[in-house]
Formats: sequence, structure tokens, C-alpha cells
Amino acid sequence: MSAVLPSAVVSLINELRKLPGVGEKTATRYVLNLMLRGPEGVEALSEALASVSAQVTPCRECGFLADGELCVLCLDELRDPSVICVIEGIADLVSFEKIGEFRGRYHILGGAISALRGIGPDKLRIAELVNRVKAGGIKEVIVATSADAEGETTALYIRKTLEPYGVRVTRPATGIPMGSSIEFLDAVTLMRALKGRKEL
Repeated sequence: MSAVLPSAVVSLINELRKLPGVGEKTATRYVLNLMLRGPEGVEALSEALASVSAQVTPCRECGFLADGELCVLCLDELRDPSVICVIEGIADLVSFEKIGEFRGRYHILGGAISALRGIGPDKLRIAELVNRVKAGGIKEVIVATSADAEGETTALYIRKTLEPYGVRVTRPATGIPMGSSIEFLDAVTLMRALKGRKEL
């Protein structure tokens, strides 16, 4: 199929294929649908992407998406600043926010420790987490990394790293099956896991 498409269309298809869960067929369908929307549709998407690129940066505090130094969650004075939920990525935060049960603050690590992929603690935002705890006012750190080998390794590393600071370190318990990713859990499972967290 790519042999008959213009090179610019093929390039866009290839870029979309880099997104998680988007294969060649899906990417091709997206691009062809976009072309049917005409120049206005393409321009609107282009402007939206340019706007995101220019205006959205990681939150200085938690690492979530922000259009200033701090994201809306870190600026929300109704959230409990004494409880931090540590997660691997932005998609995990979105999953927690969908259930509306957690009213503390977040800390996005940017991944999990993985010897196979060459990701050590120094490549994650663990030092920033320690600095937040050192600054004081933190009573509990909920380590909500995925329930797989990498997530468990990361959780244990964080527990050990935070031990000298006397902060309570917990981990969501029941409801998260081993080998699963937080991002793909349903709301009820995630809510039960959060409510049933235990000491790490």
C-alpha cells in the first residue's frame, strides 16, 4: 500500500506507528481519515500539536503535564500535600484521577527500574522524590508502581531509600494482579487497591 501513497503520507503513517498500540493498519486509517477532513482538518491538528509542543512542559513538582511551572493538581489547595502517590507514568496518574478517590499529590518517576532495559534509579525521578520528602510535611508515600518484577524492584528501592526519613511507605494491595500495569486496570480494581494499601 505504501508504494502508491505520497512520501509525506507514508512519513506521517510511520510517525503514528511509533505510538503505543498503533500498528500500520491503524496508522494508515488515521492518516487517510485525516486527509478526508481536508486542509482545515490537517491544519487544526497541526496547530494543536504545535500548541502542545510549545506550551506544555513537565510540572516542576510532580512531573505531570503543565502549562506553567506547576500542574493543576499541584496548584490545587484542596489536595492533601502530606500524601504522595508515586507512579511510573502520566497514564497511571490519569487512571487514578478517573476514579476520583485519591486526594493527595503525585510523583511521576518516568518509568521503573529495569536491568534488562538499562534503567537504573539514576534515570528515574527518585532523587526528586527524596528531595520532596526531605523538605518536610510528607506523612505517607504510596508506591503505586506496576505489580510486575520491575514495579516491585522499584517499590522496594524507594522503600529502602526513604527509610532514613521516617515517612510511612505503603503499597496498594488487593486488586492488582501480578504482572499487570496500573494504566489498564478498571476503576473498581484500582479503587480497592488504593483503599487496601499496606505497609511496604
